[in-house]
Amino acid sequence: MHANMNSAKERALTYRSVIVAACFSLQAVGLGVYIGFGVFINPLVQEFGWSRAAVSGASSIAMFLMGFLSVLVGRMSDKIGPRFVVLLCAFFFGFGHILMSRINALWQLYLVFGLVIGTGMSAVDVIALSTTAQWFSQKRGTITGIVKVGAGFGQLIFPMAASILITTYSWRVSYIALGTVSFLLFIIIGLLLRRAPDQPPASGTGATVVSQAVSNGSGESLSLKDALRTRAFWIICSSNLVALFCLMTVMVHIVPHASLMIDSPTKAAGILSTIGFASMGGRLLTGIVIDRIGTKRTTVISYFLLTGVLLWLQVADAPWMLYLFAVFYGVAHGGLFTIISPIVADYFGTKSHGALFGIVVFCGTLGGALGPLFSGYIFDVAGSYHPAFWVCAGVSVFGLLLISTLKSIDHRK
Repeated sequence: MHANMNSAKERALTYRSVIVAACFSLQAVGLGVYIGFGVFINPLVQEFGWSRAAVSGASSIAMFLMGFLSVLVGRMSDKIGPRFVVLLCAFFFGFGHILMSRINALWQLYLVFGLVIGTGMSAVDVIALSTTAQWFSQKRGTITGIVKVGAGFGQLIFPMAASILITTYSWRVSYIALGTVSFLLFIIIGLLLRRAPDQPPASGTGATVVSQAVSNGSGESLSLKDALRTRAFWIICSSNLVALFCLMTVMVHIVPHASLMIDSPTKAAGILSTIGFASMGGRLLTGIVIDRIGTKRTTVISYFLLTGVLLWLQVADAPWMLYLFAVFYGVAHGGLFTIISPIVADYFGTKSHGALFGIVVFCGTLGGALGPLFSGYIFDVAGSYHPAFWVCAGVSVFGLLLISTLKSIDHRK
């Protein structure tokens, strides 16, 4: 019996590498294909004559719904495991992109991209990052960084692939290809995912893979109810809202902005790919830094960098300046997306991580929905993205001040 228990523990330890690969791939496919929407804005505007604010509204609806459903997805993952959730979302995400090839009206864009694809997106962050947090306690920041590198890898590959398909064939053909590939990959990823075992030992340490320790030294995870009562939780939620207001504004509108200075659509799309490439390094570096100096200090550093590059964007009036922006912004972008799951686990433990992280993601998507819509409207009114980018810089400063007030939780009170 003892031998069987050891064998089960060894299998659980071995399977951790599969979990990392699956979560990495879920991030790559989900976020890479989703971020590729920025490449489709100009073709949609040119074919249908819609305003950029109107087109951006579809992304905002998708972001809002993704966040709203993330709360439910997190609870489902905590209760029944991640596999079923990802397999269900595969249908919405894959066939949603295939249906995008058939749209001919603005309401259809909102229905398909906003509602169907938004539903499919709800599993991408919550499942990948919550599953990672629950399987790993040792070097959780580094492992999360590795998983989040997947998002950067996807942003490097899929927008450029979509741009090439649009140029070679059409935007409709591009959506069919993206939908088919993403559906098949989601199915494979979902079949590989498993719930974390209760107490498998970490490699060479005898510690548990699933950590119940939190940063305040209580040694216990907080329940969902207790975590919701803390000021720290709502500071983290607000910080994520502020961050995604800025981050999603850039990701949706940077290609249309770059197109004003770069004649080639493929070279303009290369800005997104450069961001994706740089963010891979940023995500991995951030994970390592988290394990060394903690989540709060790492978040502060990321906000400093984000504010600086948003200010640089105001004077970037040449292609090389935009590509330089993309490199440093990519590091900040990757950092802020990597921090969120570890900071929730750091302060509140992993017992209710799925549900808590789902709420944090929902708050973030409120900002992610508002930012692109606001910026599209500003462009339609002013004929320039610069006023919107100034607002983003100010919002980033506010996020820096907000996260600076975050304090550890004292359970003795």
